[in-house]
Amino acid sequence: MLYIIGLGLADERDVSVKGLEIIRQAERVYLEAYTAVLLVDQQQLESYYGRSLIIADREMVESRSDEILAGAHEKDVAFLVVGDPFSATTHTDLALRCRQHDPPIRTRTLPNASILTAVGATGLSLYSFGQTVSMVFFTESWRPASFYDRVGENAELGLHTLVLLDIKVKEPDLKAMARGKIVYEPPRFMTVAQCASQMLEVEEDRQQGVCGKERLAVGVARLGSEDERIVAGTLEELAGADLGAPLHSLVLCGRKMHEMEWEYVREFAVDREKFDRVWRAEYAGKG
Repeated sequence: MLYIIGLGLADERDVSVKGLEIIRQAERVYLEAYTAVLLVDQQQLESYYGRSLIIADREMVESRSDEILAGAHEKDVAFLVVGDPFSATTHTDLALRCRQHDPPIRTRTLPNASILTAVGATGLSLYSFGQTVSMVFFTESWRPASFYDRVGENAELGLHTLVLLDIKVKEPDLKAMARGKIVYEPPRFMTVAQCASQMLEVEEDRQQGVCGKERLAVGVARLGSEDERIVAGTLEELAGADLGAPLHSLVLCGRKMHEMEWEYVREFAVDREKFDRVWRAEYAGKG
């Protein structure tokens, strides 16, 4: 059987008791390491789990999944995913390959905490979130703005938008590849400030008010850990905010933000007086 096990958001202790029991008895244990990362390193995980871990990078999962599934129709294999397997990160394709395998491989999923639910720590109601969008690192020649239309659709309905921020793990250096060498760039993790700045940049081009400077937003970092950070303010304020180490996410507040949500979120505001002023002018009574 292939067990797809969610590890939660913070450290080695977030795994469920059921998940830990399976990890300790499985024939092989893979750690998916390209869509998200825990706040602890591989050695700390291995020490707590009492097992060695095989790192499953993007190339292995997408192109060499047969290595992961080998023998899984007879023995137990564990595939570990940061967060929840089928929430912010989806591994439906891997599960489908198990169905199509000859002979078929049984699967079992063990869920865990996800950013999609943990973001409720901001005080914003999970019932009031619309489509989740992703923000990638802009480059000199590539500034994709497809997120803007999805945020706009949420905004029309007065809904909050969770923005998942880009991470780059084991990304090949294109210049080195052109010289025939395989070299990987250092890991990079987008910050709330970078995300807010890119949203403002696209707003300057589109001019529809979807991501304006005075739009209220909430930045989060390391949710579920002992040093989690939550900072609220306008997009302009968050573009200058420092929330420290990864992982970061951002929520753009919908116009229907309820008074109870405002009362909770304002405690995290960079400038509480300004936050209150903007909320009363642009959000209060819109629900």
